[in-house]
Amino acid sequence: MRIISGEKKGKKIIPPKNLLIRPTTDKAKEALFNIITNIYDIKNCNILDIYSGSGNISYEFASRGAKKIISVDSNRNCIKFINKIAKDESFPITTFQCKAEKFIEKSIESFAIIFADPPYKYSVKNYEYLIEKVLEKKLLMENGIIIIEHDKIKDLSGINRFKEVRNYGGCCFSFFE
Repeated sequence: MRIISGEKKGKKIIPPKNLLIRPTTDKAKEALFNIITNIYDIKNCNILDIYSGSGNISYEFASRGAKKIISVDSNRNCIKFINKIAKDESFPITTFQCKAEKFIEKSIESFAIIFADPPYKYSVKNYEYLIEKVLEKKLLMENGIIIIEHDKIKDLSGINRFKEVRNYGGCCFSFFE
């Protein structure tokens, strides 16, 4: 995987082979960030990246100048890897090793962009619960957006606050306001 744009454009990031991750492809990530940068000035956004995995999305936000990024993953090795890359590249990423739902339940911050890439085995009810909790806890700023990466088999259009879905090969991004 590599960083698509920003200060660290072209930087290759090679996660350890023992991480059980499914990084967003460069093609899908580039398309996603084209959408995001047409809506938001990333430099003025607080970002929450849950189910961070390798930190791929967090690094892209950091390279593009986001001032505050929180990455959450339950896997200790993923968090260690994100911390290493954040330190090596001087990225403003704060990590939390815990389940995303637990973080959401306890967080008191709000974010302009919340990105979630849960395991593809997640059911539509799990996605719905996640979005409801984010909205209930008021973690999304006014005019903010929740972006969920999922496989193309899932249809999230029936979930409250659904805006649109974009399909890029084997993955989809569903947007919620």
